[in-house]
Amino acid sequence: MDARPDTARLFLALWPDPAVREALRAWRDAWTWPRGASPVHTDKLHVTLHFLGDLPAARLPELADGFAVPFSPFALRFERGALWHNGIAVLEPSEEPPGLLDLHARLSQALVGLGLQPEARTYRPHVTMARRAKGADVPAGGPAVDWQVDRYVLVESKAGSYTVLREYL
Repeated sequence: MDARPDTARLFLALWPDPAVREALRAWRDAWTWPRGASPVHTDKLHVTLHFLGDLPAARLPELADGFAVPFSPFALRFERGALWHNGIAVLEPSEEPPGLLDLHARLSQALVGLGLQPEARTYRPHVTMARRAKGADVPAGGPAVDWQVDRYVLVESKAGSYTVLREYL
């Protein structure tokens, strides 16, 4: 469902560079998908930091500025495929680096400062490989995806496509 014309459907994410995106694509393509599964298109592979939902488009400049938080680069390694109970196929990190957890927490504080409510559920970093994937064969393993994270982005989801609105270094 698309946002109303006066709103923007937004999320904050780690956005892979071309080499990391290609490594994620290779992992996605190593799965055996059941009929009806919906693998995520290569250009949409990412790690969500915070899903914001539909927000007033008039607030975009304020929000974009408000999401600029202190940030230290960190290394993130993905090497474990998993199938979650709700049929979501994911690639999970081998560990959650302190830099990632710190960035997530700082962005939670920024959300509150902007009058928004962070999601209540525990943060589980992952890259979604496919939806409606119940019964997929999880690859036993694959090459580790080493990602040197040096930026995060604000993204708008509109009519099935993603647009990076702002990059934060």
